[in-house]
Amino acid sequence: MTRGNQRDLARAKNQKKQEQNGKASKAENKEGNKGLSLQERKQRDADRMREKQIREMDQEREEHRQTEPTSSLLTHDLYTKTLFTARLCITNKTLA
Repeated sequence: MTRGNQRDLARAKNQKKQEQNGKASKAENKEGNKGLSLQERKQRDADRMREKQIREMDQEREEHRQTEPTSSLLTHDLYTKTLFTARLCITNKTLA
């Protein structure tokens, strides 16, 4: 009841199939991540998330301004400080 080299052939075939499907590829081998270390990828992703948060905050602020033209000064000051801090972080990271 021996299978000979059938098991080895099946493994090789399956490995080739997995590589073609891209399931066996690591994050560092993907097109957008080539040449970046783990820390660089984390920093890039964090910067993208900050930019996304800023865009969402701008959109929410614009919607709030359209619905309530007389918003409180405290809300405006808090938003401005948060926005300035987020943009400053992004600027400092890109300059460094």
